Amino acid sequence: MKYGLIGKKLGHSYSKIIHEMMRDYTYELKEIAPEELESFMKKKDFIGINVTIPYKTDVIPYLDYIDPVAKSIGAVNTVVNRGGKLYGYNTDIIGITYLIKFVIPDLSGKKVLIAGSGGTSKTAAAAVSALGCGEFYIVGRSAKDGVIDYEEAYSKHGDAELIINTTPLGMFPDFDSSAVDLKKFPKLSGVVDVVYNPLRTALVLQAEELGIPASSGLYMLVAQAEAASRLFDEASPMKMTVDEVYRKLMAEKRNIVLTGMPGSGKSTLGKMVSAKLKMNFVDTDELIVKKAGMPITQIFADYGENYFRDVEGEVIREASTTLTGTVIATGGGAILRKDNIRNLKYNGKILFIDRPIHKILPTADRPLSSNEDMLMRRYKERYPIYNSTADSIIKTIENPKKSAEFIIEEAMK
Repeated sequence: MKYGLIGKKLGHSYSKIIHEMMRDYTYELKEIAPEELESFMKKKDFIGINVTIPYKTDVIPYLDYIDPVAKSIGAVNTVVNRGGKLYGYNTDIIGITYLIKFVIPDLSGKKVLIAGSGGTSKTAAAAVSALGCGEFYIVGRSAKDGVIDYEEAYSKHGDAELIINTTPLGMFPDFDSSAVDLKKFPKLSGVVDVVYNPLRTALVLQAEELGIPASSGLYMLVAQAEAASRLFDEASPMKMTVDEVYRKLMAEKRNIVLTGMPGSGKSTLGKMVSAKLKMNFVDTDELIVKKAGMPITQIFADYGENYFRDVEGEVIREASTTLTGTVIATGGGAILRKDNIRNLKYNGKILFIDRPIHKILPTADRPLSSNEDMLMRRYKERYPIYNSTADSIIKTIENPKKSAEFIIEEAMK
C-alpha cells in the first residue's frame, strides 16, 4: 500500500473515510499481528502510514528519525518513508489539542485530570501543558510513577476544571463504562473523551446531562488525520477542511432518532427523511414484531406491558449501538426507560415530533392509546419526558414535506 493505517484491530476505524475525504489518494486499513510488525516495517513498502493500538511505541526501533515532539511523548502514530528512510511523528498531539480547544477555547490556569496512564495520556499531558493549564494529574487504577489513583482524584482534586479520558472505557462494544463519575467534580467546565465510537460516550452523555460542555474523540481523529496527511503529501491540495470533514462525517454516521406520541407521524416523516438523505430507515415497533413473532397487540394480551418493554429495550439497544447513519422511528413509550434514551443517544440525535394532541387519533392497534381517554392520559404522562429527553423539538405542521425538511435542518446542526 502507499498510504494507510496499521493496527491490530481496525474493523471500526473511520480513518479511510476521513483521509479520502481530505486528499486525493487511496488509504488502506491493514490489520497486522504482533509477529508480522517487524517484517512489515523492514520491508518499507509504503509512502506514509498511521499507527494505532498497540504499535505506537513498537514501531520506534524501526525508525531512522523521530520528531522531537514524538520522542518527548514516547509514541509515534505517523510514519513517512522518504527515500527508504523512515521518519516518525506524533500527530495525535495536534488532534487532541484541537479537541481540547473545541471544548474549552482557553485552558489557561485550569486544573486538568487525565484518566488513563498509557501512551495517549502522555500525549494529552503534553497538549495541556502547551495550552498553559495551571496543573494536571494523570489518574490510573493504582498510584505509582507520578500517577495518582482514582480515590485520590476524588478526594483531593474535586476542583478539577477539565477531565480528559484517554482510557478505552466506553468504547464499542463496552458502551456503558465510564472512567469517572463527573458528579464528584462540581467545578468542571469541560470534558474530553478520546473515544470516538460511539459518537457520544457514557462520559460525554453524563457531562451533557450536567450541562458541561463535552465532546468525544471524532474531532480529534479528523484533526490528527489532517496533520498526518500533510506529512504524507504536502503538495496536493486539501479537498476539505477539518471542520468540513467533521461535520460531514458526523452527519453521515449519526442516527436521526424520532420520538413522540403514537400517531404523531414518526414513521411517515422518518421514511421521507431517509429517502431525502439516502439513509436507512428502521421502525423499532416493526423490529419488535419481527423479534417476538407476533403483533404488538398480541404481545400485550399474552405477556403484558413489562414483557413488551423488555423486548423493546433489547431491540433499541441492538439498533442504536450497531447502526449508524440510520433514521430510527421509536414507539411512543420508548422514552419511559432511561436505558433506552441512553442507548439511542450513543450514536444518535433525538428529535421529539411534537404534534398537537388534537391532531392525533386513537387506534385499536395501539394497546395503551386505543381510545381518546387513554390517549390523553398517555399524552399527559409522557409529554414532559419527550421534552426533557430530546436533543431537539420539532413542531409539526400540516404539510408533511415541510415537517420533514424541519427534521433534516435540525438533524444536521
